[in-house]
Amino acid sequence: MRAQVQQGLVLGMSTLAFTVCFMVWMMFAVLGVPIKELLALNETQFGLLAATPVLTGSLVRLPLGLLTDRFGGRIVFFLLMLACVLPLYLITLATAYWQFLVLGLFVGLAGGSFSVGIAYVAKWFDKQNQGFAMGVFGAGNAGAAVTKFLAPALIAFGTWHLVPKVFSAILFITALLFWFLTAEKKEHRSAGGATLREQLKSLKDPAVWRYCQYYSIVFGGYVALALWMTKYYVQEYGFSLQSAALLAACFSLPGGVLRAVGGWMSDRWGAQSVTWWVLWVSWICLFLLSYPQTQLQVQTVNGIVDFHIGLNATLFTVLLFVMGIAFAFGKASVFKYIANDYPQNMGAVSGIVGLAGGLGGFVLPIMFGALVDLTGVRSSCFMLLYGVVWVSLIWMYLSEVRKRPLLGKQPPASQSPFSSIAQGEEHVRSANA
Repeated sequence: MRAQVQQGLVLGMSTLAFTVCFMVWMMFAVLGVPIKELLALNETQFGLLAATPVLTGSLVRLPLGLLTDRFGGRIVFFLLMLACVLPLYLITLATAYWQFLVLGLFVGLAGGSFSVGIAYVAKWFDKQNQGFAMGVFGAGNAGAAVTKFLAPALIAFGTWHLVPKVFSAILFITALLFWFLTAEKKEHRSAGGATLREQLKSLKDPAVWRYCQYYSIVFGGYVALALWMTKYYVQEYGFSLQSAALLAACFSLPGGVLRAVGGWMSDRWGAQSVTWWVLWVSWICLFLLSYPQTQLQVQTVNGIVDFHIGLNATLFTVLLFVMGIAFAFGKASVFKYIANDYPQNMGAVSGIVGLAGGLGGFVLPIMFGALVDLTGVRSSCFMLLYGVVWVSLIWMYLSEVRKRPLLGKQPPASQSPFSSIAQGEEHVRSANA
């Protein structure tokens, strides 16, 4: 009974801590809008401002995953949250663009909490329930939606300076609660076991790089759009900051909360099947979202007729909502792959995959801004993501789908899909010989 209580507290507090960290990590999605007006930034500069915290949070995921494997998730998670409190508060004193960028780099450390928490939580659950548990923890992505609810309210109540003050207080209180309500087991640590070189051997496995590609879409794309959509609604449809943030939450909220459902689906039908259909649903949504607002003139027998083709705000929001659900399922299914294939090295591998996803979340907003500056077409951000999803669908088909039935028997937990395929190819070569 005591073990179940500990297990529940670890999952609950880790999810809460990750939610708050993600809320802080996505802060510039809303805070960046008044700062953009204050400093008269162009689209590329805004993209860099919004994405700067994502860069640090991405780069530290791998070392934090290694530290979690070695010293345990509880102490690493606690110290990580404390390290972000002061830089977060100091944003209230920033006045120049470079100051926001530098402080954003330090605040971005909060984004590294995912690779700590996912390995910490997974070790408390058995194989049959790991996907669901990791999905519940990953629901902390809903912190992006919390930011969109809370930050505009704080700005409306006072000024933008109130946002980092309140967020730093919330983060500090959460860190204390996490420390006093969670526990750690010595057997969950691998200090003195695997060396750094051994932990990094997984970089040689092509399957890891494939999972990085998938995650750069379902997580990197999620982060990028979560940062970009508030401003998109303001500029494309003319909403106020508060209304735009609320509508943008229609993408962020399901993208976080429904991750647990994706974990359950991955436990039941396998990570491969869920990921495959996630990519197809995303591809269809992005195809429709990519079409820019278009004015056509058609010459008819009765003269010229004007036509307008484009998504209105309602249909646009519905498509975003559907894609948010798909991304939520995909984030869980990718980490089910990792839990199956790398149970003893999960911190390192989740750090690598998380790094790739986070870098996607950093690079994409900058590219979104650059594309708008170059083309003047706001929907160019969806065109870019559409191309990335196409690459992933082709790669997944060639490497997995055509060589193993989608709903067939899954490979053993200790065996990566790549090794199964390689053995199959070797068997065919031997038979031909």
